[in-house]
Amino acid sequence: MDDTNLGCMTDNTTRLDHVVLWVRDPVTAADFYEKAVGLEPVRIPEFISGEAPFPSVRLNDETILDLMPLTAAEHMKMLPGAADSSGHPVNHVCLALPGGAFDELRTRLTERSAPVSDLSYDSFGARGKAKRSFYFRDPDGNVFEARHYE
Repeated sequence: MDDTNLGCMTDNTTRLDHVVLWVRDPVTAADFYEKAVGLEPVRIPEFISGEAPFPSVRLNDETILDLMPLTAAEHMKMLPGAADSSGHPVNHVCLALPGGAFDELRTRLTERSAPVSDLSYDSFGARGKAKRSFYFRDPDGNVFEARHYE
């Protein structure tokens, strides 16, 4: 790494804090992520009562997925054109899991008839080649890859 990148890494690690997904119904989306993907819902009661603008699901102790209602798109003013991103999901988000959790995820998705791809082998990612991976789609059309390394 060259010295120009060192300033942004105060503890030698850049971490992913959150990803915001556009969803039609945040409560339904949270239910999918809890029951099919196995992620813990965050702020559901607060969202339902109107105290929070959106709920989230916890990926791990450091990372959440925010479930932003499409109706909030018109209020996105942080950058010019930010509201235009509504309905345009990212290409995909990749989740790395241990082997057993990987198999359990695939089983839960299949049981719920969620669209899943065939397995791929040795695809490259942040930690090198993953032993196995597959893609799935959430009810709002967001695409995820699940993978596990040795």
